[in-house]
Amino acid sequence: MKVSEKIEQAIASGTPYFSLEFFPPKTEQGLVNLYDRIERMARLGPLFVAVTWGAGGATAQRTLELCGMCQSVFGIETVMHLTCTNMDKAMVDRALSEAKSAGIRNILALRGDPPRGSEYWTACDGGFTHAADLVRYIRSQYQDYFCIGVAGYPEGHIENADKDADFAHFVDKVKAGADFVVSQLVYDHELFVAWEKRCRENGVDVPIVPGVLPIQSYQSFRRLVHLTKTEVPEELKTRVEEVKGNDQAIKNLGVEHAVDMVSKLHAAGIMGVHLTTLNLESTVQRVLATLGMAGSGSGGSGILRGGSTASLGSQQALRSVAAAATTASATVPTDSGLLATKRVWDDFPNGRWGDARSPAFGSVDAYGAMLKFDPQGASSIWGRPQTVDDVSELFARYVSGEIPSLPWSDEPLLAETQRIRDELLRINKLGYWTLASQPALDAVPSSDATYGWGPRGGYIYQKAFVECFVPAQMFPAFLSRLQSASPRITYYASNAQGDFITNAHSSQSDTENATAVTALTWGVFPGRAVVQPTLIDKMNFLAWRTEAFQTWREWANMFARDSSEARFLCGTADECWLVNVVDNEFKNPDAIWEMFR
Repeated sequence: MKVSEKIEQAIASGTPYFSLEFFPPKTEQGLVNLYDRIERMARLGPLFVAVTWGAGGATAQRTLELCGMCQSVFGIETVMHLTCTNMDKAMVDRALSEAKSAGIRNILALRGDPPRGSEYWTACDGGFTHAADLVRYIRSQYQDYFCIGVAGYPEGHIENADKDADFAHFVDKVKAGADFVVSQLVYDHELFVAWEKRCRENGVDVPIVPGVLPIQSYQSFRRLVHLTKTEVPEELKTRVEEVKGNDQAIKNLGVEHAVDMVSKLHAAGIMGVHLTTLNLESTVQRVLATLGMAGSGSGGSGILRGGSTASLGSQQALRSVAAAATTASATVPTDSGLLATKRVWDDFPNGRWGDARSPAFGSVDAYGAMLKFDPQGASSIWGRPQTVDDVSELFARYVSGEIPSLPWSDEPLLAETQRIRDELLRINKLGYWTLASQPALDAVPSSDATYGWGPRGGYIYQKAFVECFVPAQMFPAFLSRLQSASPRITYYASNAQGDFITNAHSSQSDTENATAVTALTWGVFPGRAVVQPTLIDKMNFLAWRTEAFQTWREWANMFARDSSEARFLCGTADECWLVNVVDNEFKNPDAIWEMFR
């Protein structure tokens, strides 16, 4: 059924409704566990679910698989995001054809992230420069088969300083053939209500659903606001800062604010809300339960459904995946000895440093996910590197605070890095280009303003670690030092060609490369088991390798293809190694730096 029709039915009946948004996990185990999570969340009664699409089709296959499961197995009306940036006509045609084969009737047509180095970019075959182009193309190829949604920006798109022109583009996009609108995330209900009124006054008569992201953690909230430039009411900013070191208090505030905002939207006559889940469960459940909306919708049953429009072969394949998901979920240990329980995934979501089995693994802090500058802006901050020394100087300037970002990090260093800043500056000047790091900690109170997290009355421990790029000419000697320091030092190393080296091994095997998990951060709290939200293992290290090396090429795309800068950056990506170093002796906080010389 078309989502626009379901929304209109809900509005006509005066029934509040909600929808949920998920993203394709980076790992197979994460995907399996997301199936289990979606099956439970389907019982909450979402009107529909939406699944995101990676820039340039990066997650195409996994997005299609996840959409097929939601639509044909879990019985939830599903909206597939489809971006047109860096997608040629053949890729779009294939995505639409596979969506139709899976019984998907709803598409959210998006432009997506702009291509890196747009100064030297031309539109792909088919002319998909803007979302409106994609809307028109889908209509021309499929007429009314697909229900097409588009994105709306209550505060205007961050890339367009002319807000009136931006709004005119939005109206044109809707009139190109859109059936419904999902808005950008908003934290101020009055802002959305005013924008929705303006839409109606300018002839936009399709359903408009506000996007809401309940605050899940201080880190994810801070980064998303930084990336999207979303306006946050001063009162909410102040309250977030007051409890930023208390994970549970942050979640409670997130629930409270989301409930208040949705209630005020309902009072203003806006009956629906689109909840971005970040693949997390507990906060969304609490919001819906508090509002009295859990289980009140007309969404999927959460049970394998017959009568789908998907082909018989597709149905059988999807049921096989569902069976595998159920089996895998049952066999995942609830306490591995290093990780407490699956509940930790929601209690302490930790992005790329969390458990790679978590559906939310890597939700918001992927380094290199996108470069936020045009070529001129990037050059003004990062310069025009042509030598290894140029890169070393750039990283050193970032560590010293002279520049605010790197291609791999769009924010300045966190406060906790202050105690190791001098060493980071030293090793970056030597040519160890650091991407992530943390100091060793030994029983720091969980209430500490810089390092604390979790319930009060506990203690925090950390192992020192450094993740960095190492130029090819330095890598052999560096690897030799790491090997000599084993087992005190645990290391993971890989290059762009896929070569992988580690000394990590599981407790059941002395064989290198066997599955093993190294805890980086853990907390001890009254009345609770030891909690270990920050980890490194082969799975989560390799899940980020491609992205880490791809960022070199995105940076290179900021320059003309045949320029010396582009050649140097691509060559560096091909030759250097990505290395993660963990010093297991956390009571000797400075020992790790002996490896870097």
